[in-house]
Amino acid sequence: MSRVVRFHRIGGPEVLQFDDLDLGEPGRGDVRIRVRALGINRAESMFRRGVYPEVPVLPAKLGYEAAGEVEAIGEGVSGLVPGDVVSTIPAFSMNRYGVYAEVAIVPVHAVVKHPAGLSLPEAASIWMQYLTAYGALVDYGRLSAGDTVIVTAASSSVGLAAIQIARSLGAIPIAATRTAAKRDALLTAGAAHVIVTDEQDLAAETMRLTGGDGARFAFDPIGGPGVEALAAALGNFGILIPYGVMTTEPTPYPLLTALAKNLTVRAFTLPFFTDDPQKLERGKQFVVKGIEAGHFRPVIARTFPFADIAQAHRYMESNQQIGKIVVTV
Repeated sequence: MSRVVRFHRIGGPEVLQFDDLDLGEPGRGDVRIRVRALGINRAESMFRRGVYPEVPVLPAKLGYEAAGEVEAIGEGVSGLVPGDVVSTIPAFSMNRYGVYAEVAIVPVHAVVKHPAGLSLPEAASIWMQYLTAYGALVDYGRLSAGDTVIVTAASSSVGLAAIQIARSLGAIPIAATRTAAKRDALLTAGAAHVIVTDEQDLAAETMRLTGGDGARFAFDPIGGPGVEALAAALGNFGILIPYGVMTTEPTPYPLLTALAKNLTVRAFTLPFFTDDPQKLERGKQFVVKGIEAGHFRPVIARTFPFADIAQAHRYMESNQQIGKIVVTV
């Protein structure tokens, strides 16, 4: 039997509960993992609340990212043996799999051997953040040296990953944050500049920092009315990349600005990237090489014990964190 976190109704963190389940043996193409650490993601909060692109089938499991040891492998699995230390990539449906558990079964294509030099909590935190930033900015956007990219929600794990990736490529990351409380932490994390949007005009300050050229990219998980300021901060032929919806406010399309600057809006969600085996493999190699070279290092904001999984979700939804929230099992 394994303690597994599930929810039997849509709602806040209070709907999360521990169920004792017999997972059995892994099926063909699957791997059973003894989980030691979990990475907590906003996608999981959205899934729990019923506002994720995939509608949960109740009772639903939860969780994309884990690190631990292989316990057993299913038929057709090669390259892994029991005892291997591994982590999981968000490359599956939470209606079929979920890693918030003492023991989890996941598809082999979503399992990666543990990158050298990382702790298990760090390994449980890397794939969502770095693959999202890589897929959107590098694979889709072709971010390169000299490009300026505005990163909103910059203190999130994906925001910090985007800053690190931009710096590794010679691009110029501008972190946008609502208050000045996180300014120093973002500069320490590698942001070339920080714009405090409660105090500064995002578009005007971006234009000043870029000598009037505007940014090449805006990387945004928030949506809402703020996209108009992001569009205004972009230069001609700029690219706005929305990759989430943190706000409940309507998101307008900045048509006049888009026409005036010939802007592109290129939405990004990770499943479309991870569903492509070639893209996923390039992404894995990019992340592992960046970690090995010392360019990428996940920032752990806070660690919770498994029993406090609901509290970890409450903390995530408070938006206090700088970096990734991790749960140890």
